[in-house]
Amino acid sequence: MNAPVLSLSRRLRKSPFEARSHHGAKATSVYNHVVLPTAYVSLEDDYWHLREHVQIWDVACQVQVEVKGRDALKLVEFLTPRDLSSMVPGQCVYAPLLDERAGIVNDPIILCMGSDHFWLSISDSDVLLWVKGLALGAGLDVTVSDPNVFPLSLQGPKSEALLDRLIDEPVGDIRFFRFIETQVAGIPLVVARTGWSGQGGFELYLNEPSEGERLWDTIAAAGADLNLRPGCPNLIDRIETGLLSHGNDMTLDNNPIEAGLDRFFKMGKSANYLGREALEKIAQDGPSQQMVKLVVSGEPLANPRVTYPMSVVGNAGTGCVTSMAYSPRLGHNVGLGYVPTGSAGVGNSVTIEVSGEHVSGQIADKGWQTTAQ
Repeated sequence: MNAPVLSLSRRLRKSPFEARSHHGAKATSVYNHVVLPTAYVSLEDDYWHLREHVQIWDVACQVQVEVKGRDALKLVEFLTPRDLSSMVPGQCVYAPLLDERAGIVNDPIILCMGSDHFWLSISDSDVLLWVKGLALGAGLDVTVSDPNVFPLSLQGPKSEALLDRLIDEPVGDIRFFRFIETQVAGIPLVVARTGWSGQGGFELYLNEPSEGERLWDTIAAAGADLNLRPGCPNLIDRIETGLLSHGNDMTLDNNPIEAGLDRFFKMGKSANYLGREALEKIAQDGPSQQMVKLVVSGEPLANPRVTYPMSVVGNAGTGCVTSMAYSPRLGHNVGLGYVPTGSAGVGNSVTIEVSGEHVSGQIADKGWQTTAQ
């Protein structure tokens, strides 16, 4: 039975790269009200190509929320437990955004465009109206808007060689989580050494949507001999890398401590932030569950449409699998999920319910090793 065709209308925001990126795409999804390609040749073939060459990704769905004005830093600080007070222009910071219960609203990359000017490059949730509401309610002197900026990403081991052909500045001078303002073929861009893969790369922020197709074509021509081809965020690669997906691995029902995002901030920052009291209580009492990596041998398992129920053998309580994919490189399924706190030891055996069947797995360390391997 064929899958339904995605209907397009003006309710879905149009990517400036859509005429190019949709060509050859075998699957798409909707992310931040924008159509996002999710597979080209196949999940596995796209994975190997990403690891070995370079891909151009249409990630216009990674929309921006611009915060600008005298109270811009105060507002952005209020959104996250991460201390942003020392950010300087040209710097990027990954930061979880919290609600009043310390639930994760979003996990953007925040770009410091100036001392009173920030972009929040968001994942898939409606942040713009939420931030506008917070600014209005607090009476802050700030403008919150959509700057109509669209990212395009170059990812893979040959991405630096490709970008070196496109810009005049030394690519090696762009540090990790830093950005520069430059041009490609006369098209103004913000270029950051960031991206949602484990293979390294760059994100090119375009603020002239009419130049989208010309930018894509210029990059495609420059990378032809590097085996450049269209790609997209890859499920296998991002799970292997440990990149969490908002809406899949964390939602408003999760806090950043149980999700393992507390490594990106320290408790007790001087500036006030939403959810501070709730987060401090979780830190004091300890979370009830913990995000873990999972390995499951046997036949490839599909990524869960909701979650797979999971229990840790010999331990009370239940957890769930939030993401799963078969890794052709490691030779087994890899996954992410939550188990009760105290049951997260590497090597602990788990039982996962998949479509009424039960499969066995183990909790793995950062290198996807278990005590049984």
